[in-house]
Amino acid sequence: MQVLRFALRNLWRDLKSGELSVLLLALCVAVLSLTAVGFFTNRISQGVRAQAAEVLAADLRLEAPTPFPAGYFAKARDLGLASAQILTFPTAIFNGDVSQLAALNAVTARYPLRGHVRIADTPFGAARITDSIPGHGEAWVDARIMAQLDLHIGGSIRVGAASFEVKQVLDYRPDQGTGFVNLAPAVLLNYDDVAATQLIQPGSRVTYAALFAGAPAAVAEFHDYLQANKGAGERLREVDESSRQLNSAIDRASRFLNLASLASVLLAAVAVAMGARRYAARHIDAVALMKCMGASQRFVLAISVIELTILALVAVAAGALLGYGAQWGLAWLLRDLIRMTLPPASLAPVAVALVTVNAMLIGFALPALLHLKNTPPARVLRRTMTAPPLRFGVVYVLAVGALFAILWSLVRDTELVVGVLAGVLGVGVVLAAAGYGLVRLTGRLRGGVGIAWRYGLANVSRRGSASVLQIVAFGLGIMMLLLLAVVRGDLLTDWRRSLPSDVPNNFLVNIRPDERAPLEEFLKSHGFGEPELYPMVRARMTAIDGAPAESRKLDGDRARGFVEREQNLTWSAALPEDNQLIAGRWWTAAEAAEPLVSISSEYQEALGLKLGDTLSFDVAGESLTVRVASIRKVRWDSFRPNFFLVFPPKLLDGAAGTYMTSIYLTAQQRPALIDLVRKFPTISVFDVDAILKQIREIMDRASLAVQYVFLFTLAAGVVVLLAAVQSTRDERRYESAMLRTLGASRGTVLRGVAAEFSALGFLSGTLAACGASAVGWVLARRLFSLEFTFDPWVWVLGLVCGTVLVGVSGTLATRRVVNTPPIVTLRDQADG
Repeated sequence: MQVLRFALRNLWRDLKSGELSVLLLALCVAVLSLTAVGFFTNRISQGVRAQAAEVLAADLRLEAPTPFPAGYFAKARDLGLASAQILTFPTAIFNGDVSQLAALNAVTARYPLRGHVRIADTPFGAARITDSIPGHGEAWVDARIMAQLDLHIGGSIRVGAASFEVKQVLDYRPDQGTGFVNLAPAVLLNYDDVAATQLIQPGSRVTYAALFAGAPAAVAEFHDYLQANKGAGERLREVDESSRQLNSAIDRASRFLNLASLASVLLAAVAVAMGARRYAARHIDAVALMKCMGASQRFVLAISVIELTILALVAVAAGALLGYGAQWGLAWLLRDLIRMTLPPASLAPVAVALVTVNAMLIGFALPALLHLKNTPPARVLRRTMTAPPLRFGVVYVLAVGALFAILWSLVRDTELVVGVLAGVLGVGVVLAAAGYGLVRLTGRLRGGVGIAWRYGLANVSRRGSASVLQIVAFGLGIMMLLLLAVVRGDLLTDWRRSLPSDVPNNFLVNIRPDERAPLEEFLKSHGFGEPELYPMVRARMTAIDGAPAESRKLDGDRARGFVEREQNLTWSAALPEDNQLIAGRWWTAAEAAEPLVSISSEYQEALGLKLGDTLSFDVAGESLTVRVASIRKVRWDSFRPNFFLVFPPKLLDGAAGTYMTSIYLTAQQRPALIDLVRKFPTISVFDVDAILKQIREIMDRASLAVQYVFLFTLAAGVVVLLAAVQSTRDERRYESAMLRTLGASRGTVLRGVAAEFSALGFLSGTLAACGASAVGWVLARRLFSLEFTFDPWVWVLGLVCGTVLVGVSGTLATRRVVNTPPIVTLRDQADG
């Protein structure tokens, strides 16, 4: 109890005197940035996931070849979940004697549970959103079918044994997906009208789908229930696996937000380290006096730990309140841009902030306190005596370990954390080495410059290790600001450039070999360019390394799908444009007929494959065995034709297959699809424009969120500058008093301080620009799979921020010290 009372009195005294101002400010900014970012990104990520759920038309989607037990829907009702059903099967649609193969989709009320259906009054005309479904006896028909069958609104079609009135043109279904099978021209009916068609017979190729949506906690509980109780033929689909293109965009968006969060935390950690160092330096005399009075090392350490613990609680409370208000303010400011109702913020970021602040104090403040408790009592008599230094290994292990734990707990992305942390530590080592070089160099240069520069360079040389620490702090602060200010913009620009405005938005598949030349001529004559046509053949995997594929232990529905369902194969002489080799090598011209295959990283991970494994396929009744020659990382969000499996160009020459291609159509060119469908009735046209719009919205929202996070990073950077300047405040106060006592004017002292900080800032800014460019390149190439272009503005801003910002801020921050009358400073020094 005595320790607690003493610690509270000491804390109150330190707060009133301003001893803990920098440390408290650093912790508050860290908590503010963590909670504001955590609250806001939590709400945004929930909103984005809700948007991504449109691809399934639900939060969970269960598919099977047979009807579902009623118990599933009863359980969903008990959990408060909404549900709907879809029945899908391929069938022929007739208008008189003319027919067209289509995907018939019969839906129940409340479909879709996520997203909206869009309908139009004319084929390929302006679409509008509807919340209803077809009435009894009505059909909503895809524009491509209407063009092929020459249908009009109010006409009728025959499906099986029933006839239906064409009520609307079906423009878009949220769950039409991005797979080619799901994107087939569709007809939408009422679920209760299917029986009248008499098409559902034993052996029919029917897919039943049950849709479920509701509160996240209820969805998670129902997900676990379905995983434990679903039958052998039932497949559970979630938002995370609904669309490779959409998932890739969401993954990049979350990594951009995580990168911005990491910058704020790193800067706050540097500020805490600098603040704790000054705190220890200011209390060393008081600790020596306490020890003379009989205080033990444990007592001294306990006081400091209690103070910091209370400080952490105060910082978390104040920062969390500010952060909660900040995220609501941002949501209000961006309400027109977000264009969706954000769910309430979770309080989880508060717990994360509390753990982070404590880890930050343990890793960056504890070493200084451990050093403080070892202060010898004899310092009361001899001011030159100090505590023996800690072993550097202990300090570095604590700091690096705490930093890694903090960053990983925030983003749960080991690759991102290791990449950023390695870059920061590498730049920190370079900054320290450059700082030592500058200290040695200034000792030789100061004789040939003016009095102000001589004084400034002498300060750099005289302070030695303090100058090195300031260079490291300034450099890391400027580097993270540059990384977020300029490199962030370059990364977002490159991301948008990867999905340009003219990216293909329509896929053409089922192109027969004899239709290839006429189609190319048609596309060219209508101004669609000369798109590349990709060969494609269907095949089923039969064996892996000689063992039946079904006997392999498979984890997850995706792996089973690769084995159980037919797959699209292609062949190419060159590595596809949007693919990157991550293992193995591409085949040469001499190996064009060799039994080799290149697999995507998703295929490799799902099936546990490695280079050299053999795969066997049934291709049109012929057996084909190939060896895995390479593994590719595929950019699925490029919206160009990509494949899990690619073969050498001459290996499948004898296989009967089709071709596919992709084209970009403007709104004015869309009516030309009517002519294309009528001239090539067997070619299927798939419109992915809605998916592209979703991904571009994700990009825009991620960009807005990162812009906002940068404001907190900027605040953390200012605190780092303040902490670095404050770290030598007491020394400067005494030096200024001595110089002014010996006749130096206040202006001369200020110019010397400006010269000192300008020299430190110039070196810090130059090296920070190098570090920001290097880390940005690594992040772009290794984590975001983007082409990074070095921006000269990084170097310009680095030099300006370093020389001007550090020089000016350092001078202004020490102006009060210089303005203190020498007599006051010397009297305080004598009393101390």
